[in-house]
Amino acid sequence: IDTACSSSLVAIHQACNSLRLGECQMALAGGVKLHLTPNSYIDASKARMICADGQCKTFDISADGFGRGEGCGMVLLKRLSDAQADGDQIVAVIRGSAVNQDGPSSGLTVPNGQSQQRLIKQALAQAQVKPSEISYLEAHGTGTSLGDPIEVNAVVAVLGEDRTPEYPLWMASVKTNIGHLEAAAGVSGLIKVVLSLQHRLLPAHLNLHQPNPKIDWQPWLQVPKQLTPWEVSGHRLAGVSSFGFTGTNAHVVIEEAPSSQKSPQVERERPWNILALSAKNQEALLQLVQSYSQHLERAPEQELVDICFTANTGRLSYIHRLSLVAATKAELQERLKAFGTEEEVTGLVSGVVSGGESPKVAKFPHIVLELF
Repeated sequence: IDTACSSSLVAIHQACNSLRLGECQMALAGGVKLHLTPNSYIDASKARMICADGQCKTFDISADGFGRGEGCGMVLLKRLSDAQADGDQIVAVIRGSAVNQDGPSSGLTVPNGQSQQRLIKQALAQAQVKPSEISYLEAHGTGTSLGDPIEVNAVVAVLGEDRTPEYPLWMASVKTNIGHLEAAAGVSGLIKVVLSLQHRLLPAHLNLHQPNPKIDWQPWLQVPKQLTPWEVSGHRLAGVSSFGFTGTNAHVVIEEAPSSQKSPQVERERPWNILALSAKNQEALLQLVQSYSQHLERAPEQELVDICFTANTGRLSYIHRLSLVAATKAELQERLKAFGTEEEVTGLVSGVVSGGESPKVAKFPHIVLELF
């Protein structure tokens, strides 16, 4: 799918439709952007699309084009009912989405405000959400003197319905943080919103010093200039916009994950869990161990069995290896912190494996009998 800057969000919209139609059980959707040659920079510069300082100054009077970024983002999508039945970890829910086309406009790179209004209304209608229920908007916000006012004024016209300063609409653009990822711009905005929903915090929108006077700044329209608590009276709902310069627009309505996500299936408890880690050198292995130790402290709600399963099945194996056996997260934390010290700890084995060596097997007979 290639709709220029809206490609990844259009792909997510198409994936959602395929799931709703029963064409697939799961879908991976997203986008990637890499600048491997100077050609696209030359073309964009000739079109006067890129700013001089490489920074997106979205919503600011000094906005003079976008700063380019590189990146890749992918999301795994599944019908909510299936995810709940399978006991999957749900990070957010896509309530609705829409795609449309600008049609005639003043120029190739000039957005169509009326088309953007229709797009947001269509997505809200599919999501069965009122405009005033949206408490955050991840704007396309490329940082152009013409595009920003057209987009924000279209947002004000639609999401301002029945809204008061007591129920503000927060608005920002991830492009001020990581640049414009073009084909991956939509999915990067969506991932930012999902993380914001999980942490209930809105990241700072950068480079806004003097608001663009062409924007219809309403009392209820706010931009987080620092890390801001995302406080609402009900469920957190957000919109994500992504517009292609060729005229293809996409908008997605996202809701925070359901509070109860317990699997109806019988949970299997293991008395012991194995965590296997590896890296290309000893220093990298120590850093990886520290990262896992910090993760255990930051995410006490995660199950030990899930952490071990993901590490054991989702990572490549390198020659510097470490295996730990633990019954609880506290035991695992203790053994992680002991690695790299002179302290002798049971349930911890490390070493270096070369291509010609036979695998080394750590013998913990009492543990192996209880594992399965």
